[in-house]
Amino acid sequence: MAAFDHSLVTLRFFGDDLLPDEISALLGAVPTASYHKGQELGGSHSGVVRIARTGSWRMAAMRHEPEDLEAQIFEILDQLTGDPAIWKSLARFRPDLFCGLFMGSSNDGVSLSPKVLLALGERGIELGLDIYDADEDVRNAQHQ
Repeated sequence: MAAFDHSLVTLRFFGDDLLPDEISALLGAVPTASYHKGQELGGSHSGVVRIARTGSWRMAAMRHEPEDLEAQIFEILDQLTGDPAIWKSLARFRPDLFCGLFMGSSNDGVSLSPKVLLALGERGIELGLDIYDADEDVRNAQHQ
């Protein structure tokens, strides 16, 4: 089983009553991107302004070539509190880990250790894997 060509990983929280500064204070880290419901969001390329339909707090890991999903997951989790009470209080924001995996061939694969699966489970983080074939447009996945 060959490794994926590269990977992108982002921890995400969403909610209408999500206040990014509160999430940052609880987790002890600054997000890569965040906004609150109703906030004006300007398109850096298009110049079009839109209004956020819900709040969002996201922290992205550095892109890895070749894929190293486990390292990216711990790159994020190691910056955040491990306090189970805090993670439980954040469950209402449905934390999930978006993982974009980009194939370099027709048969790539990935596995995760019990250590990383336990770390995600203890924090109540859902794991989502999006797999893109070698011809897929990377730009769509980078904005997750």
